[in-house]
Amino acid sequence: MSTADPHAHHTVAEHAHGEGCGHEAVQHGDHVDYVHDGHRHALHGDHYDDHQEVAEHTVAEHAHGEGCGHEAVQHGDHVDYVHDGHRHAQHGDHYDEH
Repeated sequence: MSTADPHAHHTVAEHAHGEGCGHEAVQHGDHVDYVHDGHRHALHGDHYDDHQEVAEHTVAEHAHGEGCGHEAVQHGDHVDYVHDGHRHAQHGDHYDEH
């Protein structure tokens, strides 16, 4: 299983994404991701997470949580679950790939 670092390869201090930063903005639920070097960066506290497309399954199809059979990885204020080599984080009615 892969537990690769889900954080973007630059910090908020190195480059602040926002209006006029030069990167495409993509609305993603309750926040905006910025497309940077082929990755979608989302602000998460003092760093950016690499957000990818929505996971291949929904919350209704498989609920991650205690006893679901997938490795839990603490990620700031929430838990990601390692599923088929990807880190899934619940985001409303779907999972994001972290």
